[in-house]
Amino acid sequence: MEISDILTDHSLTEAIFVLILRKIKSKVKLMKSINKTMIEHAVKIAHEIKANAFLVCVDVINDTSLIMDEIKKDMDFIIVSREDENISDELKKDAQVIYIPNVNLTRVGKVKIAIAKGIVLGILKRGDKVVCLSGVPRFGYADSIFVIDVGREFEILTSDFINDVLENVRPEVFNAALNIALELAAQGREYRKVGTIFVLGDDEKVMQLSRQMIINPFSGYSEEQLNILNPELEETIKELSAIDGAFVIKENGVLVTAGRHLSAALDSRDFPPGLGSRHIAAAGITSVTKAVAIVISESSGNVSVFKNGKLFVTIEKPVE
Repeated sequence: MEISDILTDHSLTEAIFVLILRKIKSKVKLMKSINKTMIEHAVKIAHEIKANAFLVCVDVINDTSLIMDEIKKDMDFIIVSREDENISDELKKDAQVIYIPNVNLTRVGKVKIAIAKGIVLGILKRGDKVVCLSGVPRFGYADSIFVIDVGREFEILTSDFINDVLENVRPEVFNAALNIALELAAQGREYRKVGTIFVLGDDEKVMQLSRQMIINPFSGYSEEQLNILNPELEETIKELSAIDGAFVIKENGVLVTAGRHLSAALDSRDFPPGLGSRHIAAAGITSVTKAVAIVISESSGNVSVFKNGKLFVTIEKPVE
């Protein structure tokens, strides 16, 4: 039988369509069954360890009603969502939403970003136990349960650390810089890997402890034109990330300069082995200022955050 005959045989075409539809329904049913099982086990764990929060990545679990019914008011409910996903107003009333960039991320990467942002936003604090449900969107279901002890997983986290971040860098500025860093790590620039540093806050002291390597590309513009919160600047920042040196950004998000060489550096004995010159520069500048530094590793594609000369968190390179 020729292909054209198959296409004109309506009964056969209908049979094929029915088979495909059954297969899709079967797959959807399986995904729902797996999600239901994962939710039941995660909720049970959360109650047994007396978790403070239950965190769910909605790119793998769309229906969160079962979770809300089970945890009720026993713990905080946190939704992790990509910026391009729609979250209903009703769900926003029952949960706190943490947005992550529109790039593919590992299961662990999504959780790390959410926890780091949750800490800076004041949603999570030292001593909190968080049960997390994550997975890979293309599989269509949650396949991983993580139990995070915030104080242990983020070893340098203290109440002083949180106060320092919130005092010297606005949370929305930290979020914007982290999002850009993660997108650069995932996508590169013009098919090339990118490595750079974003230094946030305490800009006057950072400028004193650094030197300009190129003509300041932001010179001559008003502060209103140079805020990292302005979406129109995102492409400019990504383009300038290809040059050597660091970005220096005020606590309110205004870009001071790019292509800055950071002069302060820690003694190698005080630094974890295996990390490169950008990480040493970031640790050094944050050890002598109140700034926060976000580093993209050109070699590994990992994104690391430094404060007080110490590594706060490393987010592994997003998957292709």
